[in-house]
Amino acid sequence: MVNQDLGYVGYFDRESCDLDEFKVLTSQNLLADAVPHAVSVEKNVPVYDMQALCQVLDQPDARQALLAEWGWVLDKSAGVIALKRAYPDTAVIDRATDVFRQIIDEERQSGSGEGDHFAASGANDRIWNALQKQCLRDPEGFALYLGNTAIAAACEAWLGPNYQMTAQVNQVRPGGRAQQAHRDYHLGFQSVDSAAMYPAHAHLVTASLTLQGAVAHCDMPVESGPTKLLPFSQLYQPGYLAFHDEAHRAYFEDNYIQLPLEKGDAVFFNPALFHAAGENSSADIHRMANLLQISSAFGRAMEALDRQAMSLAVFPSLVSLKQRGALDAAQLEAAIAATAEGYPFPTNLDTDPPVGGNAPESQADILRRAVVEGWTKAQLAQTLSALTQRQAA
Repeated sequence: MVNQDLGYVGYFDRESCDLDEFKVLTSQNLLADAVPHAVSVEKNVPVYDMQALCQVLDQPDARQALLAEWGWVLDKSAGVIALKRAYPDTAVIDRATDVFRQIIDEERQSGSGEGDHFAASGANDRIWNALQKQCLRDPEGFALYLGNTAIAAACEAWLGPNYQMTAQVNQVRPGGRAQQAHRDYHLGFQSVDSAAMYPAHAHLVTASLTLQGAVAHCDMPVESGPTKLLPFSQLYQPGYLAFHDEAHRAYFEDNYIQLPLEKGDAVFFNPALFHAAGENSSADIHRMANLLQISSAFGRAMEALDRQAMSLAVFPSLVSLKQRGALDAAQLEAAIAATAEGYPFPTNLDTDPPVGGNAPESQADILRRAVVEGWTKAQLAQTLSALTQRQAA
């Protein structure tokens, strides 16, 4: 709703949803010249060969240029990037898949793990809080899986440092139906009436608080139902209301694109992008993706994780992998970032004052020191417990 006298948009309402405007925005084309690091542009999605770019990630200036390009695509252009060969060693993927399938089987037998977003419960297998469950069950495999510099770079390109990683595994069996078109957390999880209560500027800022990602745990031809995407749709300002509208959903269904993926590929997209999991019309592909939802240090993650338990569980593996050379410094940083809380606030500054800077030490700082300085697990446990007590005092 626009205040004609003052010229500003106060709140969006259903009347703000103009399908013709939506059509114009989503009819744009991304030109290859605009994304020089991409190996190709497929259906308006820039595709990056992460093995060809691995040296770029090792050079600070070149890395920053790549991340700036990704940030521009996610914000101002197509809204989605595809990372080919994000995991060149798919044995790491297979190890994680085995863990996820064990969890799926156990939760199915116990009756837990029910419910889903934007799809009927029972149409697929969903692991909530997959990040913590994987970490506690297989700490070494977790460290190898998330000690991935391509994944970390994508997170930083949109959110900057100190992001908070969460993940939910989704396995869609043959015959699994597609989701409805939607936007994601935060406002994407609100009803249309609830979303309309937030001022327009909150709609515009919410997408900068999270990043959506998906790691392919198997080859995903189009018939298996890889994510349906509508490039440029994140640019549509009243979209958190419009995705509830049947006319906008119908237009999405007529114009979405799908990219086939190979095991070890990853896709990241702006949470305001209209998207939906596709229908699995294959005869025998159990399509598994690890859906990464990464939150800004300035926002709230969707799941509450026991990151102290995760840090203690993964610590011996981080030390061992570092000593064996299986994780280099950048990979170690990526694994720590996915495990521990990198942002030291909120805290009690009376009991946890900043020393030597503007912020006190974070959980990730402590885990990093423990690995570098060769602490014992007991020493780490004591230090993390003391931090928790200081923050809660």
